[in-house]
Amino acid sequence: MSSNSSSNSSRISGFHKLGVPERVQRVLDFAGLPAAGLAPLFHGTGHLPVALADQLIENVVGTMNIPLGVATNLLIDGQDYLVPMATEESSVVAAVCNAARQCHDTGGFITSMSATQMIAQVQLVEVPDPANARLAILEHLDEIRDVCNACDPVLVSLGGGFRHLEVRIIDAASGPMVVTHLIVDTRDAMGANAVNSMAEKIAPHIESWTGGRVRLRILSNLADRRLARARCIWHVDAIGGADVRDGIIQAYEFAQMDPYRATTHNKGIMNGVTAVVLATGNDTRAIEAGAHAYAARRGWYSSLTHWEVTRDGHLAGSIEIPMAVGLVGGATRLHPMAGACLKIMRIESAEQLARVIAAVGLAQNFAALKVLATEGVQKGHMSLHSQNIALMAGAQGDEIALVARRLVELGTVRIDVAEQELEALRGGA
Repeated sequence: MSSNSSSNSSRISGFHKLGVPERVQRVLDFAGLPAAGLAPLFHGTGHLPVALADQLIENVVGTMNIPLGVATNLLIDGQDYLVPMATEESSVVAAVCNAARQCHDTGGFITSMSATQMIAQVQLVEVPDPANARLAILEHLDEIRDVCNACDPVLVSLGGGFRHLEVRIIDAASGPMVVTHLIVDTRDAMGANAVNSMAEKIAPHIESWTGGRVRLRILSNLADRRLARARCIWHVDAIGGADVRDGIIQAYEFAQMDPYRATTHNKGIMNGVTAVVLATGNDTRAIEAGAHAYAARRGWYSSLTHWEVTRDGHLAGSIEIPMAVGLVGGATRLHPMAGACLKIMRIESAEQLARVIAAVGLAQNFAALKVLATEGVQKGHMSLHSQNIALMAGAQGDEIALVARRLVELGTVRIDVAEQELEALRGGA
């Protein structure tokens, strides 16, 4: 990973009070990037040319802009980060900033990665002797390795390629299925195209070895060989005392045991995760599907995070989540804003990006649990949401802040109330 200068801290006091041009300049200064080349991307709304959009998906009629914010205060593995987050939901970016601020001076987040391996599945059906077929496939390990690696010599030259072989028997209603897993190190690519090509190439060989019929040949988005991990300790005094700590633990235990709570608990985690995945042009649907499948790996749906009390009485949080993100291919390489976001974080590898995203997910969860365990979710969320409601009511310029503040004072953040307050404000002018 690259290193920041000692004076380049992600703790930027009053960042949220700056105007947009000033924020952009501070971010570019932090990352050591030239304003001339990148600033127009942030100030303009048309940073994705229609011609490029027309190449990315089908039937293009335009583009849709999502707000892009920057999370400050993140210290990850001893390095300060400003992390771009693309989301339409208020309070998400602020939550990460607040969570990271409360642990920045005590070490921040420590992260790790299991590997950068993806799985391709080859489904074999109409097999009269599945146990025999399974062993027949395993006996051809060396040939399978050669066929797979020949599909992508560039990947192999970069240190990736075929790594392991697994073969399972699944008892289905239509008969036994023999499912081959090709486990491939995709390095800095998400890897879908690479592993899908390998599955296609090996399919006829599997048929010839077994006498069965291959049906599906496709990757799995349950990337449990590509786990990003993050952990952090929040000092009990910094978070409001032992009662707050215990409330967070009890909120976590609720999510650990109850799928109704776990669903909302993990949705909050994905608020942060998905925002960074989207900002960097990666596949949000793949990440979300993999995360939720991993949360159910024990046979019931549960929390993606774990919370406990340290021997010194502090709060320790950790997360382990499949994170199949890449730096090459697709929108990550082509979308100019995705490229700018990677430059801001000074990302050098897919592993580094995955680890940063895991830390953001843990920070998001801490913030949500702390709010739920203390003042409740509505107070902070509605305070930020009140500005959106004021806009919806027709407020403009200075009216927005005045109406929003009045909604918070009344404790009723509704559009009808905002319209009444706006009418009163304009009538008194």
